[in-house]
Amino acid sequence: MAKARTANTHLAGLIAAACLSHAQLARIFVRVALESGADEFAGVGRSHISHWVAGTRPSGRGPLILCEALSRHLGRNLSLEDIGLADPALAMDVTSQPGLNWQIDTLTALAELGRDDVDLERRRVLQAAAYSVAALALPGQSWWREMADHRDAPTTPGSRLVGSGDVDAVRDMAAMFSRVDQRRGGGHARTAVVQYLTADVAGYLRGTFRDDRTRQDMFSAASELAYLAGWMAFDNCEHATAQRSFTAALKLAAEADAPPLAGHILRAMAHQAVDLGHHRQALDLATASVAGDRYALAGSRERALLGVVHARALAVAGQGQGAAAALLRAENDLAAVSAGDEEPGRVFFFGNASLAHETACILRDSGDLPGAARAFRRSVRARKAATFTRTHAVTLGYLGAVQVRQNDVEQACVTWSNALDAMDGIRSGRIRQIAADMRVLLAPFQRRKIKAVHELDTRAAAYLIAAP
Repeated sequence: MAKARTANTHLAGLIAAACLSHAQLARIFVRVALESGADEFAGVGRSHISHWVAGTRPSGRGPLILCEALSRHLGRNLSLEDIGLADPALAMDVTSQPGLNWQIDTLTALAELGRDDVDLERRRVLQAAAYSVAALALPGQSWWREMADHRDAPTTPGSRLVGSGDVDAVRDMAAMFSRVDQRRGGGHARTAVVQYLTADVAGYLRGTFRDDRTRQDMFSAASELAYLAGWMAFDNCEHATAQRSFTAALKLAAEADAPPLAGHILRAMAHQAVDLGHHRQALDLATASVAGDRYALAGSRERALLGVVHARALAVAGQGQGAAAALLRAENDLAAVSAGDEEPGRVFFFGNASLAHETACILRDSGDLPGAARAFRRSVRARKAATFTRTHAVTLGYLGAVQVRQNDVEQACVTWSNALDAMDGIRSGRIRQIAADMRVLLAPFQRRKIKAVHELDTRAAAYLIAAP
């Protein structure tokens, strides 16, 4: 005789508290699942939720995705235990990990990043976890003040002496990895970045510093590496991993008392939230990135970078006038850059080509397709493709999609053919998604027997099969 199931009263209570029907929760669940790459849950509907409330356990990643779906709607972090689905094998629920807890010590959070990369079980669970919208809520001003005050913390007796040469070495490594990312995509060398950060650089952070300036500079350099690890994961569509790295980077920037660097990281978090469709949270993050000293103390190029992402967040939030004003300010900031400016290495990639790309995204999202196409073409012409190959391919991919929406499919095929040429040797989830989108957008035109459409679809299919 089959054992009777026990109803999940925890889950039922949370659904009731959220004022959700089973069908509504199913729609939120599917969105989170697809965002996390869990395509096997695309068909989840009302009946699945009803079965889970009745006591059936979701398979595989299901409990983690259900936890995140409810967390998003309720606006607070829930654990697997909260929803009645606790399981030691899934105890690393991403929303309850130290990496996303603002109160956890910075070096502890950094050590967590390292363990994620070397522990296969932790990596498996994190890859299955969902990006946490609830974890995007930033701490208050008192937290920032307390983190900056950590510079007075005592050092460990007998620890290594850290000087400016060590800081320079870390910055050199960050610059090298950043150029690899720009050319080859986030799927190349991210593990090496994390291992260097959590082993060598973490050792420096525990050292004895020659003076407070050296400590501040080392924490800033470490923050830039953690940010880079996050950006590479974001580019490879590993969104939960990226979120943890960005959080660690922000903690390091706060301890370094480096407002422009904190703004740079918040800008990246806003960019990720925009791409994932979380528009309110994206605007909150982007607004924070340009607040106070984060903008005021930044150089002109970094101001332009912060400003253009703020403009994108305003645009997707439906604030067109605000977006136009923010974009104009970003254009003016970039125009103010001069050859003699002292700039942080992290902004080396941002110039006229990047500004045109982001402008095109704003115009596209606002419905101005002709304007978007012109701006994407301007970006393609301005970019040094041999150095910034990944972004060049992304821009061509976006331009082709706009051209299809304008019913110029033959020109889109030319653009996408160039994009596929540029994709050679790149490892990037965003690039793979562009190739997949090509096939989806071309499908309605297959019936017309257009030779260019058939050839491009064949190339895109072959790329997706071969792409790592």
